[in-house]
Amino acid sequence: MVEELGQIFESSGVVVVAHYEGLTVAEMQDLRARMRDAGGSVRVAKNRLAKIALDGKPCENIADFLTGMTVLSYSEDPVAAAKVVVQYAKDNDKLVILGGAMGETALDPAGVKAVSEMPSREELIASIVGCIGAPASNIAGAIGAPASNIASILSTIEEKAEAA
Repeated sequence: MVEELGQIFESSGVVVVAHYEGLTVAEMQDLRARMRDAGGSVRVAKNRLAKIALDGKPCENIADFLTGMTVLSYSEDPVAAAKVVVQYAKDNDKLVILGGAMGETALDPAGVKAVSEMPSREELIASIVGCIGAPASNIAGAIGAPASNIASILSTIEEKAEAA
């Protein structure tokens, strides 16, 4: 268990720690499903074991958050887990965000919220592809425009010739 947790702490882009006291089994399953859809995971582990697993890891500074009934949400994408947890906490006040870590950087609840507002990896890729594709479509439009202008001029001349 400690090795598995250590692997999570080492390979995750972001880890969010929250209290989940009062969540029903159905609500926890809903959180897990949302996280799975976003490419992340949710893990409940004994705080003592998690603290042992954190020893020497880049995000060992989150050990102070591991008190009470805590749940770990994590994802390789540095934004996905934070987005899901923040949205879920808005919908369900029984989930209280304590903080988290992004690499070696410790995050307080406001930091987790700030990370959740950043664009995800997929959104960034789509934006880059859009930027790359835009010049090509502009060139195609510029090349095609004179031909369409010539065609409309010719049809106007033809209409005038027929009317005369």
